[in-house]
Amino acid sequence: MTVIESTTEVNLPVEKVYAFLADMNNHQQLMPENIYNWSSTEDDASFTIQNMAKLSIKITSRTENQELIAVPTEKAPFDLELKWTVADNGKGGTIAKHIISADLNMMMKMLAAGPLQKLADHQTARLAEILK
Repeated sequence: MTVIESTTEVNLPVEKVYAFLADMNNHQQLMPENIYNWSSTEDDASFTIQNMAKLSIKITSRTENQELIAVPTEKAPFDLELKWTVADNGKGGTIAKHIISADLNMMMKMLAAGPLQKLADHQTARLAEILK
């Protein structure tokens, strides 16, 4: 399993950051420009990644003010789990971590690990930007 992580700090309480992430409708704001055909509800989202694939994901696990886990609802090119964790940074703000776990063979790892890391980094950067 390939694990890709990206972390950011947001100057808002854990409850506010968690509430934003717990609604999949908000995740469109975190996506890069190569994502289109976005449609979402509070629990799921489907979208197309330019020149790659169409993905549908659904939140399967929520631990209030701690963690969210989303997985594909349709067959993806590889097994995938998207997780967000939030924790108090001790100063009234939040440490938000985006963890992408993907079951990649060697060939897929060479092709996908870089873009997945860029996606995780982009999403945490956007989260910090949006929730200033």
